[in-house]
Amino acid sequence: MRLTTKGRFAVTAMIDLALREAGGPVTLAAISQRQQISLSYLEQLFGKLRRHALVESTRGPGGGYSLGRDADSITVADIISSVDEPLDATQCGGKENCLGDGRRCMTHDLWTALNAKMVEFLESVTLQQLVDKQLASGVQVEAKPLVKRAISAEPVIKPIQVNAPNSVFALGGKF
Repeated sequence: MRLTTKGRFAVTAMIDLALREAGGPVTLAAISQRQQISLSYLEQLFGKLRRHALVESTRGPGGGYSLGRDADSITVADIISSVDEPLDATQCGGKENCLGDGRRCMTHDLWTALNAKMVEFLESVTLQQLVDKQLASGVQVEAKPLVKRAISAEPVIKPIQVNAPNSVFALGGKF
């Protein structure tokens, strides 16, 4: 089986989100920057994750994404299957037509058994376990950046300086 970047990036982004969601919704731009994943690619992945209720979105200022349910109830298999990543090591996609003429290849049962073991393993690993491993390995989770606010509650009004003449007569005097 070959796990493509779609599944890898989805799991990585979900770990990043789970590490930081305690500080409020996490933006995809922040995940993109930290994990070096294209923002447009993350938008596609998170659309699928949201449709499968693994994440929730919050709109507006201070918005972003948070987990749709507890990290200990989300498995790696849930994440990978939600982004349409096939978990299949058979050449035929499990259709038992490996050779193209209705026959199975001699190793079909081997790859089918491998598929079952992979799914079993990925269903046994939760997002929370991956987060705990990251924290145990010393990953630092930075505090959410503070929003910069003006010191004064009232806006500062700056006078407008005009360098142009204020009348036609003043304009005529310059020539």
